[in-house]
Amino acid sequence: MGNMASPLSWLLLITLSCTLLICCSATSEEDPKADNYRASEYLLHSYQRSFNGFVAKLTMEEKKKLSGIEGVVSVFPNGKKQLHTTRSWDFMGFPQKVKRTTTESDIIIGMLDTGIWPESASFSDEGFGPQPSKWKGTCQTSSNFTCNNKIIGARYYRTDGKLGPTDIKSPRDSLGHGTHTASTAAGSLVRGASLLGLGSGAARGGVPSARIAVYKICWHDGCPDADILAAFDDAIADGVDIISLSVGGYDPYDYFEDSIAIGAFHSMKNGILTSNSAGNTGPDPATITNFSPWSLSVAASTIDRKFVTKVKLGNNKVYEGVSVNTFEMDDMYPIIYGGDAPNTTGGYDSSYSRYCSEDSLDKSLVDGKIVLCDWLTSGKAAIAAGAVGTVMQDGGYSDSAYIYALPASYLDPRDGGKVHHYLNSTSKPMAIIQKSVEVKDELAPFVVSFSSRGPNPITSDILKPDLTAPGVDILAAWTEASSVTGKEGDTRVVPYNIISGTSMSCPHASAAAAYIKSFHPTWSPAAIKSALMTTAARMSVKTNTDMEFAYGAGHIDPVKAVHPGLIYDAGEANYVNFLCGQGYSTKHLRLITGDKSTCSATMNGTVWDLNYPSFTISTKSGVTVTRIFTRTVTNVGSAVSTYKAILAVPSGLSVKVEPSVLSFKSLGQKKTFTMTVGAAVDKGVISGSLVWDDGIHQVRSPIVAFVSS
Repeated sequence: MGNMASPLSWLLLITLSCTLLICCSATSEEDPKADNYRASEYLLHSYQRSFNGFVAKLTMEEKKKLSGIEGVVSVFPNGKKQLHTTRSWDFMGFPQKVKRTTTESDIIIGMLDTGIWPESASFSDEGFGPQPSKWKGTCQTSSNFTCNNKIIGARYYRTDGKLGPTDIKSPRDSLGHGTHTASTAAGSLVRGASLLGLGSGAARGGVPSARIAVYKICWHDGCPDADILAAFDDAIADGVDIISLSVGGYDPYDYFEDSIAIGAFHSMKNGILTSNSAGNTGPDPATITNFSPWSLSVAASTIDRKFVTKVKLGNNKVYEGVSVNTFEMDDMYPIIYGGDAPNTTGGYDSSYSRYCSEDSLDKSLVDGKIVLCDWLTSGKAAIAAGAVGTVMQDGGYSDSAYIYALPASYLDPRDGGKVHHYLNSTSKPMAIIQKSVEVKDELAPFVVSFSSRGPNPITSDILKPDLTAPGVDILAAWTEASSVTGKEGDTRVVPYNIISGTSMSCPHASAAAAYIKSFHPTWSPAAIKSALMTTAARMSVKTNTDMEFAYGAGHIDPVKAVHPGLIYDAGEANYVNFLCGQGYSTKHLRLITGDKSTCSATMNGTVWDLNYPSFTISTKSGVTVTRIFTRTVTNVGSAVSTYKAILAVPSGLSVKVEPSVLSFKSLGQKKTFTMTVGAAVDKGVISGSLVWDDGIHQVRSPIVAFVSS
């Protein structure tokens, strides 16, 4: 027998009388003994609650055979998604004493993440009553984990059974990410929270009275697709109201090859909105990885607080950089340029060591010194070489601060060059890296550079992301099973941490959705999403040059979203109609619906007819196109009301709305309008807006036209 290749994992999606989801783990050659295996050894998981299907290990040959069977929808790799922080709520105009309903404590947010640290003060159940009667979930208790009336449910998933040395086989969080996101969404009020004195204040979630259900899907090596689907399956059946998922892939996948899009469709079908992080691979265009029209895609933006870290040199010059530095140096230390300390015995020269790349620094030269690097690094090489601190400089983005396992500051090239000049001007250069301080960011909010951008890589004429929320330098609860950074040598164990990412913006939006749900328990996922989008605050194009492809409809405003006036509603049939119009087959539809749905002439809508709260046109450079959008709005404002269409239209767009006045006589009444948009775009993006205004409510939707590649 030849050498066996490393196993490949696949998700096989098939439809028979019901939908089956099969995860296949295959090898390049078939083991002759495979014919004798017991089925139970290869059946890894069965979806029996919200989905019908199972996960199994199959050889490559078996995978090929199954792919050819009638009813098999698609076979795709069972890959791993990756994890994508209290000033933020006040900054959003959502104060602690905002008006709330008594039913907020009946709202359950399902957190699909790395688990939770249940002992955190943010998850105290003091003052909470019994769990809601609708709750059907469970708590996988163990010797090291119990639930309470705040964390009412907790499960963990690892279909392949493989755990790393730092993983904990329970819903307990060993990474910190899930604890952070859960407390951001629904953490109880905790006064005096900080990261070792930074960001000090009252920590709280957006809906502090809501309950949390934990679904641990992510481990040291990522978040397996099979486990994501299993968590969706359970969360839907358990009775959660909102699903928050700060996880995504590196590359875009078609809707039917993406476990998150599939799970989110099923949650939508069951009346549950899924809130997704947009991704952290910006600012290049079309980098967003969670973009299904039935989920809420959330970008990350700044708040009016940022952290700066000063570097003081031996000549008393002080330069201000960016980092979250909790360390306090007791005195000045020698500082050396990485380019002057190459690890020559290891085969490195200054062209490597100047960047402080791994193993490139000479420990005998760097030990006990601060090292200056010409690149933003993780600090790993500096620590390995015995450095007591690192100053980094390059021309990259400095709109978010990173935290390191040693004193660190990130300077722009101008100031970094002055530090380098100082090193060359004295025989004994010295420096000290000071503890970070908070300063006001006058430009906030703007979408941070790392936040993934649109346009939508699969359906270009649906705007993504949908909106933006705070995701930079967010303070929230943390696991005490790991250090601040999780890096080797970092001994700081803290109850609260400051981190950044669309993973942090997502739970802000999840909480806002839960807040709306507490006022409007019967609203559909699309209605909640519409309310959030049409009430979002306009953002400045001066600080957001990617415009709507950075921030979508705008910056989230939970208070206004409770009373949107009109909503653009949609349900399963609308999305099926959209998918048929996009050319998806009946086999694909049956994967989603779980029944015998078929595409037909009556189920074949255009993308421009999906009842979405935004309007998007893609075109070629210099080509004039015209699109007709059909939309239906539902009155949820004043029973008797009249809305007038107010258009903001830039050069290059022509827009006509018919009718331009909508009159309502009752709540729940629906009105349909068409909007004809002509677009002539030479390059880039142009945008305007439609606002339905009754004098009380301003229901705003962006109109975007862009040149597609």
